[in-house]
Amino acid sequence: MAEPQFTVTSESLTGSQGRFVIEPLPQGFGDTLGNALRRVLYTSIPGAAITSVIIEGTRHQFSTIEGVQEDLVQVILAIKQVHLAYTGGQPAKITLSAKGPGPVTAGQFATGSDVTIANPDLILAHLSDKSSRLEIEATVESGFGYSPAEDRKSTTVGVIPTDADFSPVIRVNYAVEATRVGRVTNFDKLILDVRTNGTLSPDAAVKAAAGTLVNYFQGIVNPSSAPAVSDSSSSSRPSAGGSISVEELDLPTRITNSLQRAGFATVADLLAVPASELAKVKNLGGKSVKIIEAALKDRGFDLAQ
Repeated sequence: MAEPQFTVTSESLTGSQGRFVIEPLPQGFGDTLGNALRRVLYTSIPGAAITSVIIEGTRHQFSTIEGVQEDLVQVILAIKQVHLAYTGGQPAKITLSAKGPGPVTAGQFATGSDVTIANPDLILAHLSDKSSRLEIEATVESGFGYSPAEDRKSTTVGVIPTDADFSPVIRVNYAVEATRVGRVTNFDKLILDVRTNGTLSPDAAVKAAAGTLVNYFQGIVNPSSAPAVSDSSSSSRPSAGGSISVEELDLPTRITNSLQRAGFATVADLLAVPASELAKVKNLGGKSVKIIEAALKDRGFDLAQ
């Protein structure tokens, strides 16, 4: 097949929206490229999001905040809409300290040089009077796609995991029209409309998606062997106690219910945290932890100190 020859033209390009026209393409390649780019743009472009928050004066997401007009659920929903760009590798902390009265915006977060907020005018909450305060500490992480809060259950009192939409791409649409080259009229014109959240330009997103596809297709043209995974690898072994549920420990019903509400489903979950953190779980304490330790020892496990 002859070397592909086509042009890519950018139309109405802004910081968050862009239209790209790719032509002329052999018949059928409009849908082939358009569908592949659309899928990769939605799923495989890295981004950043807030993954958990600590709000002063609250212990869980159904708490109320004195002096704040919105309830905590509404505040968290607003925080999930904060669009960030993050260049670091490890999770980063950003903080917000606001006094009333008036609205609290995303731009009031104090961030490091590696975190940028793309929608600083986003209103997070409204403070009712001069004595009202709102203190927030949020964790920012990098990632791909969508990650529900359930994937990051926390046993630390006051830490509220949030749903995280890492993808900087909000919407992708494509259309294929007929175009001509000289007298030949059976060529395709691919029109690609891309909208981002402002943390990444549409043209950079399209180039990144195309680069990802190139890497995968190159692996088909020049395949390489996947690295062998050792049978003794710790990641391939089940965690100790992974198959034993908390209910099988025959703990008092109150303790079992408290553990399950906090996200402890198996013995492996219990062994993953020290006793000091376990004691902070709601409705538990030092005496309950001793009962848990005794039940674990009967099964041959020792709780971390």
